[in-house]
Amino acid sequence: MKEITWNEAIELGSPYPYTLITTVDRDGKPNIMGISWWTITSWEPKLIAVSIGHPRHTHECIEHCKEFVLCFPSEEQKEGAWICGTKSGKEMDKFKETGFKPVASKVVSPPIIEGSTIAYECKVVNKLETGDHTLYIGEVVAIHGSPEKEKHLFSVHYRKLVSLDFKGNANFEL
Repeated sequence: MKEITWNEAIELGSPYPYTLITTVDRDGKPNIMGISWWTITSWEPKLIAVSIGHPRHTHECIEHCKEFVLCFPSEEQKEGAWICGTKSGKEMDKFKETGFKPVASKVVSPPIIEGSTIAYECKVVNKLETGDHTLYIGEVVAIHGSPEKEKHLFSVHYRKLVSLDFKGNANFEL
């Protein structure tokens, strides 16, 4: 082994599961952001953590509404998912630009993205400042899934997306 840079390590550790997080702003307008920095932190209670950069519009939205939905985009949603990870919701309506359809959540205000393979509705129960990001801990209050959609998106250091099925077979690169 040799010493490598932070960027080399992140890329070498790829791919990371790529998700879309939905929030709502102060006016109730829904927003979507692409992220790979999330993890399950507890089985009981069911907790998921997401790491959001301070200057991001999503950070502002979560600070306001204290809720989010973590959606796993399906392979068919790859182009829109890429837009959500590369453009700011402060300057555009990502639902409109991507063609994603918002579906009312069961418990929280932010919507579910129709066609997602999995969607976790979460209420923020804690947060931790971690340098230039905030780690939000969300308690999972409802879970939705599409078992027939077996292909998930993964990010290779936010440079490209790949699709893998449950067996690890790659299907495309974007």
